[in-house]
Amino acid sequence: MSTTREPVTIIGLGNLGRALAETFLANGHPTTVWNRSAVKAETLVAGGATAAGTVADAVAASELVVVALLDPAVAREVLAGAADAVRGRALVNLTSGGPQDARELTGWAAEHGAEYLHGAVYAVPQTIGTTESSINYSGSAAVHQRWQAQLEILGKATFVGTDAGRASGYDVAILAGMYGMLGGFLHAAAIARAAGISATELTPMLVSWLTDVFPALVTFAKEIDSGDYTTEESNLVMNQSGLATIITASTSHGIPASPLAPLKELIDQQVAAGHGAASFARAVESLRSGA
Repeated sequence: MSTTREPVTIIGLGNLGRALAETFLANGHPTTVWNRSAVKAETLVAGGATAAGTVADAVAASELVVVALLDPAVAREVLAGAADAVRGRALVNLTSGGPQDARELTGWAAEHGAEYLHGAVYAVPQTIGTTESSINYSGSAAVHQRWQAQLEILGKATFVGTDAGRASGYDVAILAGMYGMLGGFLHAAAIARAAGISATELTPMLVSWLTDVFPALVTFAKEIDSGDYTTEESNLVMNQSGLATIITASTSHGIPASPLAPLKELIDQQVAAGHGAASFARAVESLRSGA
């Protein structure tokens, strides 16, 4: 694994792209940048970066090309403009997207003689290059091994498999869990406020309770993977009753129970199918394809 300060190219200078370029520059890497709006490169050029006139020129400047654009459609469009330049390049795409987007781009890269590595970033731009930043990668194991030292500059680099879509698979699943939690928090804050409790008063108790609940996720995960939902503890009927109480309390305050209604529906389906004594985790079966 080389630690030589090889040239690096950054395609896209939004908040993430600028942070990537600044981090590579701070670590001594000759850095070429490209953005549709050239004005975004001015500060980086003043700091030592080289601005390429075209995306093809930017790709040609470095073996390692890091892409950070708005979305997969933009990434495909921009890279298509450098199709003749990507041969022999390592394309590391940090653009947010779904698993199929990554698989489509890895196919495109292979057709044009490039190797493809997809990354899912767990950091805000301000923390890129610090211990608070981590990035999951999937796709070309050769690219990850060859450029691991450089990728580690950006944050903890974890290779999760050769399927290019795997990093995005983790990403969308993790973010789905995050947004579910945030939606629950907003609903909780609205209910508390209706009861005369401020969100500031509620939150320490809520965080404490959630922290105690988090270990149950490990148990639920084992149940989901094994398909064995036998439990002596909190079963679906108990949770069905608890959710009904919360929904009634919410609506009695004029607060929609929309964040909880879909979960209640999943549990209702499982109870109706005769699984009321099963673990709460069995509600996932109502989300399976074709269920």
